[in-house]
Amino acid sequence: MEEIDKNERKFTGKVFYAARQALRRHATGGNILIFATVLALVVANVPQINGLYFGFWEQEVRLQLGDFNFFSHHGEPMSLLSFINDALMAIFFFSIGLEIKREILVGELSSFRQALLPILAAVGGMAVPVLIFFAFASGTDYIGGAAIPMATDIAFSLGVLAMLGRRVPLSVKIFLTTLAVVDDIGGIVVIATCYSHGIDYMLLVYAAGLLGVLLLGTWLKIQSKVFYLTLGGVVWFLFLNSGIHPTIAGVLVAFCVPATPVFAPKKYVQIIRRSIGHFRGEDDELLNRRSILNREQMDWLKEVESASDKVISPLQELEDSLHPIVNYFILPLFAFANAGILLLGTDPASIFEGISLAIICSLVLGKFLGIFIFSWITVKLKLAPMPAHSNWKMMASVALLGGIGFTVSLFIATLSFGGSPAMAELLNHAKLGIVAGSLIAGVTGFVILHYTLPRGIAPDAEE
Repeated sequence: MEEIDKNERKFTGKVFYAARQALRRHATGGNILIFATVLALVVANVPQINGLYFGFWEQEVRLQLGDFNFFSHHGEPMSLLSFINDALMAIFFFSIGLEIKREILVGELSSFRQALLPILAAVGGMAVPVLIFFAFASGTDYIGGAAIPMATDIAFSLGVLAMLGRRVPLSVKIFLTTLAVVDDIGGIVVIATCYSHGIDYMLLVYAAGLLGVLLLGTWLKIQSKVFYLTLGGVVWFLFLNSGIHPTIAGVLVAFCVPATPVFAPKKYVQIIRRSIGHFRGEDDELLNRRSILNREQMDWLKEVESASDKVISPLQELEDSLHPIVNYFILPLFAFANAGILLLGTDPASIFEGISLAIICSLVLGKFLGIFIFSWITVKLKLAPMPAHSNWKMMASVALLGGIGFTVSLFIATLSFGGSPAMAELLNHAKLGIVAGSLIAGVTGFVILHYTLPRGIAPDAEE
């Protein structure tokens, strides 16, 4: 019994690097997403300016060298909206790919037993909403949007948990984070397999060759981020014009970025000690007075700087560099560009009919049932343990928060119905269902957690 308690303490006290980073990064990003969404809804429905809002996204975007435009699709320049959805969101999926690779190597997905519960919960959270959507959409013109309610928005869902502070056990936050990452993997697979058309296989052969070069660079221990980003940009362009959605290029390139640093941490520490050792105690007062270092001192400190660059892998450095850009610029811009739903003249009752109702039920009911039931079965069959310091009320609340689909759901809705003006009304109602369903899931999950969580700080709360 004592051994079990010891193992449990070891498990609950262990905060994986991946989980800690994700919790800190995504929780604050959710607040900016909410602001961008509300702003888009307001601007899209103010008669004096909504025409400017909708017209603004139709502007052409060019990055031209002679007659060649890098931001072109089959010879046609991309609109600003296409640039956001196809280029900037490729950077978002690139960061997701980096996160998935790190999770597999050192994070929650590196341990099969720990990963099994959120993986199976995510499978249920993807399958059940799709089945419910099919039940509503059978025989309709919106059946092609069945993948819309599959996703869980990690920024929004963790943002809701962050509002409850340290009352939420860290293990529950890690469970939700891992579940959302597995959801992202499912979304990537769906985008790759269901939203490809008119495929140019020769361009894919060229792209595969460049991906091979990137993998060779990893094998040769090339650490240059410019190398991976430059070739990755060419791979993105080839995917854009091949018929495979270009966001998939972001994920594949991310998997090619090396996760191994040049120096092992032990060697790094040795270099620092040797370099700092050149500075003697009697030099402290002299160094304090001087503003310019001599040549030897500069060389010693540059050796430390060079070693610092080589102890952080390109994967970790790129992920750290991209997260502020993704969370505070790309995702809010995507939300502002895509969440502008024209409500003027819309019958409020239409929210609860057609595709809107199908998405709301799939996100709120489908996600809840899928995540909760699959989690319950997994724990009851003793395939995996419950998150530490949690109970089934907490798990039910987290299952509700899984219904916050927002970012990837909007993205898939745009892929499903954004191809022609004839689908504009369908896309508008799909967006309406996503926003309403995510809001219902988020508020309901928050309220239940607020009243069922124990008062005080959770035993494994972060310091």
